[in-house]
Amino acid sequence: MREAILVIDMLNDFVKEGAPLEVPDTRKIIPFIKKTIEDARKKGVPVIYVCDSHEPEDPEFKRFGWPPHAVKGTKGAEVVEELKPEEGDIIVEKKTYSGFYNTNLDEILKKLNVDTLKLTGCVTHICVLFTASDASLRGYNVIVLKDGIAGLSREDHEAGLRIMKNVIGAKIE
Repeated sequence: MREAILVIDMLNDFVKEGAPLEVPDTRKIIPFIKKTIEDARKKGVPVIYVCDSHEPEDPEFKRFGWPPHAVKGTKGAEVVEELKPEEGDIIVEKKTYSGFYNTNLDEILKKLNVDTLKLTGCVTHICVLFTASDASLRGYNVIVLKDGIAGLSREDHEAGLRIMKNVIGAKIE
């Protein structure tokens, strides 16, 4: 088994108080994710940041009703300071919910011979769920680190976990 850690959308525009798409619970999961990343780096496990990266007039904003967020080149699109990528980490920019949709994530994972993904980040029932689904459909073993993910609400978070476990077949740890 060769695993990789995915850190999904732990960006200023989701984490910081008052941010356009603030997910307050993300601030509570930072210490867990930080330790997970540190442990992974010590073991030589790849750490991959999967990050929203939008153009200023991205159609997703209107289509799904989201306020502009994670606009390329802005402070809001950067990974929060506590979890900053280091040399050797990989950054994958995504334009929508799934880290696989129109990105090179699958290609990167294949080159690294990864077969198991441990998911952290936000939002449980959106970007984490869609990335988990696409990973499972591509044959990856998916492990969701429940102490390292956050949702917009408790109900949505729990629903996302149930779907990932019962529909996608992800292991929830």
